[in-house]
Amino acid sequence: MPYEPPPNLAGLSLAQIADLIAARRLPPVDQWQPTRTGDSEMRIAADGKWFHQGGEITRPAMVRAFASLLRRDEAGQHWLVTPQEMLTIAVDDAPFVAVDVVEQGNALAFRLNTDDTVIAGPDHPIIARGNPDVPAFYLAVRYGCEARLNRSTYAQLVEIALEGASLSVSSMGESFSLVPA
Repeated sequence: MPYEPPPNLAGLSLAQIADLIAARRLPPVDQWQPTRTGDSEMRIAADGKWFHQGGEITRPAMVRAFASLLRRDEAGQHWLVTPQEMLTIAVDDAPFVAVDVVEQGNALAFRLNTDDTVIAGPDHPIIARGNPDVPAFYLAVRYGCEARLNRSTYAQLVEIALEGASLSVSSMGESFSLVPA
């Protein structure tokens, strides 16, 4: 069955976005503790492109499948995890890229380059890094992994903040500063 991308975030209600998130069944990689480890010979570039042994993985369904197996440990190492083994994966910046954001009621919903949808909030904070001259913004996704907001998504977020006449945004009862510390 061919993959059908989800609809545009701007045309969905918060309830519809929540239904999309609930319908996505992810493997419980946080519960798997395989003892066999190795190197996947894979890399995720800062722009979100995936590579294996130097060649780009161009099939979106494969990237989406691999992305569902990602987790990051306390030391910052990213892993592809199955019940049988854990393989390191090199990540230049963040394994995901946030490519769109929409404000629905009291929530900010983000679309990732893997077509995942994440609603910012206590479990998925927006993190400002860098400095005021060169900021970098991230969204906690799952299992220690983050998405870097691309330039247009960051611009959308700034527009939302300016509508509230502040340099912060709120989602699901949490406030997030858009000024790096």
